[in-house]
Amino acid sequence: MDNSLRSQRTRDAAIQAALTIITRDGPGRLTIDAIARESGISKGGVLHQFRTKEAVLKALLEFQIEKGDATFQKRLSEMHEGHAQPVLGAQISSLRVAAAQPTSTTFALAGAVGDNPDLLEGIRRVEGERVEQMKEEADDPRMALIRWSAAKGLALAAILGICPLSEAEREDLFNYLQDESAWETTPKADARRKKAAGHGGKSART
Repeated sequence: MDNSLRSQRTRDAAIQAALTIITRDGPGRLTIDAIARESGISKGGVLHQFRTKEAVLKALLEFQIEKGDATFQKRLSEMHEGHAQPVLGAQISSLRVAAAQPTSTTFALAGAVGDNPDLLEGIRRVEGERVEQMKEEADDPRMALIRWSAAKGLALAAILGICPLSEAEREDLFNYLQDESAWETTPKADARRKKAAGHGGKSART
């Protein structure tokens, strides 16, 4: 095994150990020593990858961003060809997945970075890029952002465990937010509906 592959495996093992600690024990227990014990890597080996706790948190956030992007790209590839707003549809679909599979890791990680909001810059950047993509593809950018914001709120409430809705009610709202035909109000959208009606119907909920 070459050194670069060995180093990557050590880094991956340290990240997984950090995720386990932060989820099981809370962010206050996340230390270099704890990562070394959990992973079975020497403290020197962990320090070779991450010099500080802040560096560990940054790596964890990058891991979460990559995981979220993989879900988004999968959902985007599943958007049917006639989807007028595929980025928005994929975003809402990804948020539906997050709401249905909440993990304490997300909540714990949010608490861990609370004292250093600069660590969230990567997430803000990715979110900002997606917002611009949603605005560019939409006939009515404000309506697109309303739908995205509502889906984001549903997902966050589920993740935080404070959503008062039943699972069925939440799923119904996600269906509604994803149904393009329910939100199309612009002249371009009217033209699309008329064209779809001429071909025997309109798009179904996804």
